[in-house]
Amino acid sequence: MPLPLRVAAAQIDTTVGDFEGNARKVREATLRARSAGAELVAFPELTLSGYPPRDLLELSSFQRAADRALADLAAPAEWSRGLAVVVGFPEKHGGPGAGLHNAAAVLQDGRVTIARKMLLPTYDVFDEGRYFDPGAAPARVTVAGVRVGVTICEDAWNDKSFWPLPRYHGDPIEQLCASGVDLLLNLSASPYAIGKARLRERMLGAAARRHGVPVVYVNLVGGNDSLLFDGRSLALDREGTPVARAPAFREEVALLVPGSARPLPGQGSEEELAEILDALALGLRDYAAKTGFSSVVLGLSGGVDSALTACLAARALGPAAVRGVALPSRHTAPMSVTDARLLAEALGIDFSVISIEGAYGALLSALAPSFAGRPEDVTEQNLQARVRGTILMALSNKRGDLLLSTGNKSELSVGYCTLYGDMAGGLAVLGDVPKTLVYRLARHVNRARAVIPERTLTRPPSAELAPNQTDQDDLPSYEILDEIARRSVEERRSGEEIVRLGLPEAEVRRVLRLLVASEYKRRQAAPVLRVTSRAFGEGWRFPIAHRFQR
Repeated sequence: MPLPLRVAAAQIDTTVGDFEGNARKVREATLRARSAGAELVAFPELTLSGYPPRDLLELSSFQRAADRALADLAAPAEWSRGLAVVVGFPEKHGGPGAGLHNAAAVLQDGRVTIARKMLLPTYDVFDEGRYFDPGAAPARVTVAGVRVGVTICEDAWNDKSFWPLPRYHGDPIEQLCASGVDLLLNLSASPYAIGKARLRERMLGAAARRHGVPVVYVNLVGGNDSLLFDGRSLALDREGTPVARAPAFREEVALLVPGSARPLPGQGSEEELAEILDALALGLRDYAAKTGFSSVVLGLSGGVDSALTACLAARALGPAAVRGVALPSRHTAPMSVTDARLLAEALGIDFSVISIEGAYGALLSALAPSFAGRPEDVTEQNLQARVRGTILMALSNKRGDLLLSTGNKSELSVGYCTLYGDMAGGLAVLGDVPKTLVYRLARHVNRARAVIPERTLTRPPSAELAPNQTDQDDLPSYEILDEIARRSVEERRSGEEIVRLGLPEAEVRRVLRLLVASEYKRRQAAPVLRVTSRAFGEGWRFPIAHRFQR
């Protein structure tokens, strides 16, 4: 069934605060939409400011720049003539409260209609109640004789027939449909998480069926700090069936033509693994570009975490922009350096070896009087990790490379990482990827071409900071650890609930103790690229000092 209007979804990759660049993308995308025959072109939430702008919204100069950008776009011009252009922006108002609305401007040949977001999320990574005031009523505009109800992101996430316990009292979609609309349009900046695309489609489909109105959803694409946005704009018919989908993880001006819907990847499938790699590569590429880095450096240990991080870096930035460094100590097996070199050669990245023995020995000598009479313990292990961190940071400073931390979510969960050592860096690419998933992603990388040595994938994982050390000397198996951590972190279950699911009680208590004790480390960790429903970062807000047992 055709949509009542020819709609183009312009899922663009915006940069926070780049009003000129974001506006330029609006003009360019609108011209492409026009050539494709669109009558309406819609852009994501907060298009002009970029998303999320956070405390930049509190700067009057930032708001003035937003006002200027919108005024320039709203002026009648050839690039937008004859089309309706829907653009997200922060709108200043003169009333009480925060003083801003999260708004969308519908531009039609010099006429401007404003839609204001009514539902402001304050959970997970969102904090919109800090910056915005809610709109009083949903907005409806007429485009080519079609009544279009305009909503912004969260406004579509409160259908009481879909959610058992809605978060808000009102439902803007229900209000719009009661007033009479022919099409529902939703401008979003909905962060990516594994499996979330299926949830969004089910939710939007339920709204379309309930009200008998087709839905067009336009989502942001790209990475901004730790948040990744997958695009995947789509159209659903009045029965709630997806009829058109834009691609994932790339900019696109997609005319939403019924019959163009691509299938979503299945849960746990090879296609979903490929999607996670796409997300991480896009996040790394955007983080580097938007923070002014053109090259990266990372330690290559011969292990799977650094191997996968190097693969993602080469994919995101190109092999010439990646420097890998092996940093062997007295406890490093020769095969670790060999495997790191083989990986670097297969990827075509720069590779060097810098022994830490001299620096480590010098520090041990300097500390010997203070350590006298005390047995060797984790202190000496951490010292090695901190020597490595110091060397990598020095290379980063000298060359202007972004240092990538290679740790994974499992290690961050239980603190199996060293502050100012392997945690050093500007971005933790795998910081939201559990160890078991790291292995699956690494094997998926090798399906196309075996760049990661097989031994890296089959050796017992080890930090190699003590003789014959393996991770499982100190931790449960990663299969058990990751399951406990997932149940606690992502599903918010208590220890008792996790034990009732059949996991060993002693290991549950052990992992949860480590989870609580490691909060101070996570507070000092590099930003992580978020791919699960709950990452360590903005959406994780636990106190460091407390005595509550999970």
